[in-house]
Amino acid sequence: MADKPRILVTRKWPERVEALIAERYDATFNIDDIPLTDAALTDAMRNYDAICPTITDTLHGGILGVAGRRVKMIANYGAGVDHIDLPAARAAGIVATNTPGVLTDATADIAMTLMLMASRRAGEGERELRAGRWTGWRPTHMLGTGLRGKVLGLVGFGRIAQAMAERARFGFGMNIIYFSRRPGAQADEQRLGARHVPSLTRMVAQCDVISLHIPGGADTRNIIDAAIFAHMAPHAILINTARGDVVDEGALIDALKAGRIAGAGLDVFAGEPHVSQALRDAPNTVLLPHLGSATRETREAMGLRALANLDDWREGRVPRDSL
Repeated sequence: MADKPRILVTRKWPERVEALIAERYDATFNIDDIPLTDAALTDAMRNYDAICPTITDTLHGGILGVAGRRVKMIANYGAGVDHIDLPAARAAGIVATNTPGVLTDATADIAMTLMLMASRRAGEGERELRAGRWTGWRPTHMLGTGLRGKVLGLVGFGRIAQAMAERARFGFGMNIIYFSRRPGAQADEQRLGARHVPSLTRMVAQCDVISLHIPGGADTRNIIDAAIFAHMAPHAILINTARGDVVDEGALIDALKAGRIAGAGLDVFAGEPHVSQALRDAPNTVLLPHLGSATRETREAMGLRALANLDDWREGRVPRDSL
């Protein structure tokens, strides 16, 4: 392309990445960092050559198929793309990419943080202290549970799940089992001492901790529902750093209130940024505001990966992370 393509970056990205984009492209940035409306996204489809969205931008078929569309490239900032109607993008001849791999370690670290906080009731303890309710050390105060020798069940066995397994097995001596529609590579199973369980209900029944590492979307929506909670042990803890809608939130709240599970650590929510009052009031939860990839290094690497996909497209190459 002789002229610089017009690029819309829908949210504020790390400063270094925005500077590089501005050098190479005719770029528009969202200085206010406020999510764009459907109308704004529809207008952008007609006025830009490429759009760089995030999870806060729902690119449905009505937007992607708008008359007079100019956009030829979607360089998503993030690994998950359940907010983009990929079949509609393909039908419109739009190339779509994501940023896999670069956020693996950061997200696995957050999953471990949630597991540690929930198992040791750290969230409850901090809330008690900050509210001035702590009366001092005592032998039976706020007892949690240790992790050594416990069973960690992974739902999914991709990059982040395996990074979580590595930390749990070699850092905390946990035993690893996992559910996936297809078994993972034997070499990965052997490396992590992981065992595939072909039934989700059978797997969760064996677990002390269940950690979710699957993409969002119609196939996985509410995969963790009331029936699954009924198979969990009363001492089990649920960790979710995947997508909020893979868990039936009403069923989770019921399970927490009834003591059917011991607790939950959540970094994602079905209607985020809205989080139900019932969930916020649950004492046996740790709730984080979608911090999975929130390290300076990772967020910058995500932007650079998206920029590399843009550069591939501009130079006529198949982008390295085409979907």
